[in-house]
Amino acid sequence: MTVVEETAPAAVSAWQERYAAACRDVYRSTLFDLAKSDARIFAVDTDMGGLEDSFEPELPAQYVNVGIAEANLMGVSAGLAADGLVPFANTIASFAATRACEQVKVDIAGNNLPVRIVGTHGGFSAGHYGPTHHSLEDVAILRTLPNLTVVVPADAAETEYAIRAIADTEAFPGPVYVRLGRSATPLVHQGPYEFRIGKADLLRPGGDVTIVATGPLPVSEALAAAGLLAERGIDARVLNMHTVKPIDEEAVLAAARETAGLVTVEDSVLVGGLGSAVTELTSERWPCRVRRIGVPDGFHDEVGSERELLVLAGVTAERIADAAEDVVVRSR
Repeated sequence: MTVVEETAPAAVSAWQERYAAACRDVYRSTLFDLAKSDARIFAVDTDMGGLEDSFEPELPAQYVNVGIAEANLMGVSAGLAADGLVPFANTIASFAATRACEQVKVDIAGNNLPVRIVGTHGGFSAGHYGPTHHSLEDVAILRTLPNLTVVVPADAAETEYAIRAIADTEAFPGPVYVRLGRSATPLVHQGPYEFRIGKADLLRPGGDVTIVATGPLPVSEALAAAGLLAERGIDARVLNMHTVKPIDEEAVLAAARETAGLVTVEDSVLVGGLGSAVTELTSERWPCRVRRIGVPDGFHDEVGSERELLVLAGVTAERIADAAEDVVVRSR
């Protein structure tokens, strides 16, 4: 488990300026920076926009645009990886998990190849496009595939940490899926901290109940919920579970032992996502009360911003706080 470190006000100001952009923009600039010093790194694109502005004019030998052909994206990336290269496959999250799922399963995960699949527009972040662009099942689908690490950064700063970490194929020789949003979201981290894939961030210590969240707005809402709970006299621990697979078993089990129970929060369907991963672990190793806050099962045909759609789905600080309070009350 890692703990966010305090930083000086001047450093925080520079940090906020650096990471004011959307996660996907920080991903693109970080990938370009890495590729300039490592010729093995390839950007494999699907007419998404953004990467061609940097890679095409300056690193054309490390840029492949397969067009709007996500299945081909995965096959080409698998071939590059099999040849010793480090491809970053760039597409929309819903397309990576559903349209190209067979190729991810057979070509990439089945062969344990170091393809880095980066899916933008995750969750409800492209909600203004309607339900065809909702990506609510990607985490649930992709965490079932063999060898595949699943990472959901909480903000733009964590996105850079994650991309730099997975570029190291010695540390992470297998496939990785990184889920990003579309627009800028609040900064969770206000200064440098230790980021480790597979290890949760302890954003707030607490001994009464634990909130486990993944993704930018869910983590922000979890922190806001902890503030509401403090006003009610409840001390809530908050874990940023940026790595959904492999989940930080030590952090989850410690929370199960040391607090009244857990509340999970995610911008995903409740079936198969973070909440499922947590309940699978606790039911086998340390049974405890778990409440899951996420998108309920069903077809969601509303159009709106990510925050508006999360409110409609019940992913709010108030509902998280109420669920956490219920866990505490029932444990007494």
